[in-house]
Amino acid sequence: MPVWFLALGSVFVISLVSLAGVFTLSLGPARLERAVFLLVSFAVGAMLGGALLHLIPEAYEALGDGASTGALVLGGVMGFFVLEKFLHWRHQHDVPEALEGATGHGHAGHAHGTEPFAALNLAGTLAHNVIDGAIVAAAYLVSVETGLVATAAVLLHEIPQEIGNFGVLVYGGMAPRRALLFNFGAGLCGLLGAALALVAGREAADMLLPITAGAFLYIAGSDLIPELNRRHSQSAAKSAWQLVMMLLGAGVMALPLLLDQ
Repeated sequence: MPVWFLALGSVFVISLVSLAGVFTLSLGPARLERAVFLLVSFAVGAMLGGALLHLIPEAYEALGDGASTGALVLGGVMGFFVLEKFLHWRHQHDVPEALEGATGHGHAGHAHGTEPFAALNLAGTLAHNVIDGAIVAAAYLVSVETGLVATAAVLLHEIPQEIGNFGVLVYGGMAPRRALLFNFGAGLCGLLGAALALVAGREAADMLLPITAGAFLYIAGSDLIPELNRRHSQSAAKSAWQLVMMLLGAGVMALPLLLDQ
């Protein structure tokens, strides 16, 4: 099956996650938060497993075992830190109202229109999706297995993020239907990033492997794990479920390696 078809198809599937907000309208904030914490825990395991079990070993194989590969991983971590700072790529974990917005209890319909922070969040989401698309396409240029791993990791990471993005847009003043449309449009921008990576070719893909690993390590370590510790560590049962879901996420990433043996 052509790499272009697999890469663009995978990115399109990921873009469909931007419609996840529609399923939250019938949920209350409490139920939505319980579901999101399980998804976040699973995404942590998947992103760490994808980076440590697949992307970094494959980067060393493609680029050699010198310090340059490690430097590119470090560059991915630092680069995404800078991007998050300048593009406000936060998942709105510090804004509980984002969950209210996702369930239709936000500020939609206010006469003052859309708040600036909602537009800024949308711009950051667009840029984020372009880079995610490039990451997935570059992984497919290395191998189908690597592409599937990257797709799974990005997809799992996107689900809670897109729910949060939808909530922010609604809380910022957009009607739910309009917020869903804008969020989906931003999701489709991932196809642009994928096309650019596919045109750049395999050499660029090899360079993106360690950068992607650094990005996954940064997102899991900086955004997702602190969120689990901050909002979902009140009981031993919740902590146990976090660990179970993280192990499941890592297990999904380890499964292709076990099947190859």
